Amino acid sequence: MNTYDFSARTIDGVDRSLSQYRGHPLLIVNVASKCGFTPQYVGLEAIYRKYHDRGLEVLGFPCDQFGHQEPGDEAEIKAFCSLTYGVSFPMFAKIKVNGADADPLFTYLKEARPGILGLEAIKWNFTKFLVGKDGLPIKRYAPADKPESIEPDIEAVLR
Repeated sequence: MNTYDFSARTIDGVDRSLSQYRGHPLLIVNVASKCGFTPQYVGLEAIYRKYHDRGLEVLGFPCDQFGHQEPGDEAEIKAFCSLTYGVSFPMFAKIKVNGADADPLFTYLKEARPGILGLEAIKWNFTKFLVGKDGLPIKRYAPADKPESIEPDIEAVLR
């Protein structure tokens, strides 16, 4: 099993198999519009624009499980991301990343790359997972890790 075995609903309501990204490294992020880390959209978009031509895909998954920081519906989220941060990378429908109703993709990512002390639960918005071209999760980054700080790892996975 790998990341490409999953599918997700886009922010526009279309079911998309992640197999369409086969052979591409991915940076998968749970995002929120009203979080202290929301300005990371700037860094995520910069990484997407810088590395997309070399194959990197950034995938954003809105989540409202942390402090009710993603209260809007998909249309509101899409408008906010586009108008406020110029987000052009693929965005998906709002999901849960923890608990019994957690999205299967995030359950897989958490099991493959647990956080500090081996704990699987995602602690906050803007947790990031770097996935290799083979679909296997390589590394997990904390919410406070700015997108630009992980560029060396992105460069390595693109080689």
